[in-house]
Amino acid sequence: MNVEAVQQALKDEGLDGWLLYDFRGLNPIAVRMAGLDRATGHLVTRRWFYLIPATGAPVALVHAIERHNLSHLPGDSVVYAGREQLEAGLARLTAGLSRVAMEYSPGNAIPYVSRVDAGTIELVRSTDVEVVSSGDLVQRFDGLWGADAIATHRTASDALYRIKDQAFAFVAEQLRTGRPVTEFDVQQAMMGWFKAEGLRSGSPPNVSAQENAGEPHYVPTASRHRAIQRDELLLIDLWGKTTAPDSIYADITWVGYTGVTPPERMARAFAAVVEARDAALRLAQHGAHAGEAVRGFALDRAARAVLIGAGYGEAVLHRTGHSLGKEVHGNGAHLDDYETHDARRLMPGSVFTIEPGVYFSDFGVRTEINVVWTPDGPMPTGACQTTLVSIV
Repeated sequence: MNVEAVQQALKDEGLDGWLLYDFRGLNPIAVRMAGLDRATGHLVTRRWFYLIPATGAPVALVHAIERHNLSHLPGDSVVYAGREQLEAGLARLTAGLSRVAMEYSPGNAIPYVSRVDAGTIELVRSTDVEVVSSGDLVQRFDGLWGADAIATHRTASDALYRIKDQAFAFVAEQLRTGRPVTEFDVQQAMMGWFKAEGLRSGSPPNVSAQENAGEPHYVPTASRHRAIQRDELLLIDLWGKTTAPDSIYADITWVGYTGVTPPERMARAFAAVVEARDAALRLAQHGAHAGEAVRGFALDRAARAVLIGAGYGEAVLHRTGHSLGKEVHGNGAHLDDYETHDARRLMPGSVFTIEPGVYFSDFGVRTEINVVWTPDGPMPTGACQTTLVSIV
């Protein structure tokens, strides 16, 4: 942990400290910040706090039977055993402080940040300290990536694009030769290509034909799938990362049509999501080049305005995009003013998706690209789909 960098960020934000807290892994952000996800030989079963003040040395509050759990971090330790000692120790940590950040989000506006339970927030507030959200701190220290990490993302992205091409080619070949092919067949073939490319993923890819594409998180299984026929829409959503330590996910969605000319209704819907995607990307690039704050909710609004204007407001079921990190849904700012209100800033080093979609009872379409905020501003990692792929 770079305490000096955290302290500078606290000063920038006008905060007196960042109070990390966890109990049995309920706050994965604190666990990662404290390095307990890498530490070995630690049995962590009791509550702990770790205060990084804007000035001065950090202080840990740890249980007597686990007093060494945070000994790898800078600063002193306060040891407690009983609950009264815990409360006294917490008061000692926060003495003289006015505003501290914790993994808390007012109104649960950002669930990814809201990791500290209400009772613990009440306990901290009882020491006469104001608790504010650590959302922007989390974005800065657990949602921005350096050159090495971004390189792993680009490697994963290149592999996903190759796998996507193989999947469409596989379906086309099966249909040309008259051999039956199902969503599950394609998914299982893709899993083999993932292995060949050296990628790992927390779950298998989404391969959705026709009406199943109208369910955004549909994933075929051995017991639930359908055949892929001619003259149907086919959506493929795939995500993965390399096996390198601390690698960053890539996550893309492409849509094709198993015929020559897709129906006008499908083509029109796909054109709308492409326009929505590009509107969000343009806003991000404009803000970066103008030196303005680029916030997640604003990009979501820009994309949805396009879809609403095209008459698809009722067909929108999810936000416009999400942060990419060591998990496919990272802890950085999300493009969301629909499911939540994410006012966090996107910054240099951010990696995120832009993936507007519209969904109906008989089909759905989505386009998903990955964007890296480079020194030249936000730039797509790979090609941006503009028309439905012809799978023939």
